[in-house]
Amino acid sequence: MSSPDTPVLEALAAHRLVPVVVVDGADEGARLADALVAGGLPVAEITLRLAGGVDAIRAVAKNQPDVVIGAGTVTTAEQVDDVVAAGARYIVSPGLSAAVVRRAQEHGVPVLPGVATPSEIMAALDLGLDTVKLFPAAVVGGPAAIKAFSAPFPGVRFVPTGGVSAANLGDYLGLDPVLAVGGSWMVGRSLVTGGDWAEITRRTSEAVALARTIDQESTR
Repeated sequence: MSSPDTPVLEALAAHRLVPVVVVDGADEGARLADALVAGGLPVAEITLRLAGGVDAIRAVAKNQPDVVIGAGTVTTAEQVDDVVAAGARYIVSPGLSAAVVRRAQEHGVPVLPGVATPSEIMAALDLGLDTVKLFPAAVVGGPAAIKAFSAPFPGVRFVPTGGVSAANLGDYLGLDPVLAVGGSWMVGRSLVTGGDWAEITRRTSEAVALARTIDQESTR
């Protein structure tokens, strides 16, 4: 990877979990980030599914600089400009757009495009990437798909997202090509709108402990 990518991707690899967050506005973003940090997970992918996503990213980047904050559901080069200006440290896209990837590379920000087929993985490699988001992971084959893809693409690392939960976390994290997993079970939108930050912290703490246990068992 190019040097700008390395620290952020190493941080994702170290934490192993990337909460996929749907928040609307600066207040929700800041409170959500506080809840994640309290649960031991200073990482978040704030999606652009709601109008206030960019404001949430800006608030976290400004007030909680130790949180590895990324932008998700990025589908255009213009959105890349917006989220990078707001302070996003990495970009996540549901699909593979050469325009999105190239704009992120121009900014020196790592990008994880969504892939679901061998052709899309090859296109990502042609763009100079070796880490991609498998999406929607559960729909396209889950852990079995990663095992199949890793044979012809041994150098590619995956961040599976979509259908990942506490129940199947071990199936993903136990695979060598998996850098980290993206999931929303600890940060459900209903918890955010209900202001149940304590429950988000509790679920996050449980997820962190589970991921740690899985990694420890896989190295025995």
